[in-house]
Amino acid sequence: MPHQGQSYQVDLNKFHDISIPMGGNQGVQAWYLDAPEIKPVQDGDFIGSVEKGSSVNFRNIFFNPHSHVTHTESMGHIHETVFSVNAEMKEHYFITEVVSVDPVQKDGDRIIGKEQLMKLLHGKSPKALVIRTLPNVGNKLSANYSNTNPTYMEWQAAAWLNEIGVEHLLIDTPSVDREQDNGELKAHKAFWGYPDTKRLHCTISEFVFVKDTIKDGMYFMNLQTAPIENDATPSRPILHEMTLTD
Repeated sequence: MPHQGQSYQVDLNKFHDISIPMGGNQGVQAWYLDAPEIKPVQDGDFIGSVEKGSSVNFRNIFFNPHSHVTHTESMGHIHETVFSVNAEMKEHYFITEVVSVDPVQKDGDRIIGKEQLMKLLHGKSPKALVIRTLPNVGNKLSANYSNTNPTYMEWQAAAWLNEIGVEHLLIDTPSVDREQDNGELKAHKAFWGYPDTKRLHCTISEFVFVKDTIKDGMYFMNLQTAPIENDATPSRPILHEMTLTD
């Protein structure tokens, strides 16, 4: 993280988009839902498609942010009150650390452990953390994760990130928790400090994709979120490289 007295330059014209597009031939799936649908509105003789004779393309989109796209969640995801990301997220620009983690094997699961994160962060306490899991295979852009028991984070690791002050956690898996965990959601709860605290401004973003060309290290991030009043919303995290100027 930047030290006192150090100055950095950020080139806003050079950026890395770590979101996964939805629609066309791209997109991910999880949580046992079918693929998203984007189709023209039909109302009587009107079909919202220029190809079919309309003056405009006028299409509905049916999707679930948790299942089909890079998304950012608020604590409302696990709380009886559906706290809105749009209402509770107060900032969108953060000094961010990117780390690559090779999950450990345990009882047939692939897990991101506390000790791994402690070693990778070397005493740093970034406001935002992006986790790239290894191997960084290309099918992360189009995989159907349902019934595959994807990589997840042990709750002790999430609790430690809370302790050191990480406010925004981004990961390239469908969830920080195990696909089948009997609804315990221990990592989500540990990161937000539920039920003892309300870190309403803190977020978890899932389904990011960090290309191999993006090196581990410090970045300036713009975490863009769609203005939807819901516990989760599609998002577009943008990483900008930082150059030390003195």
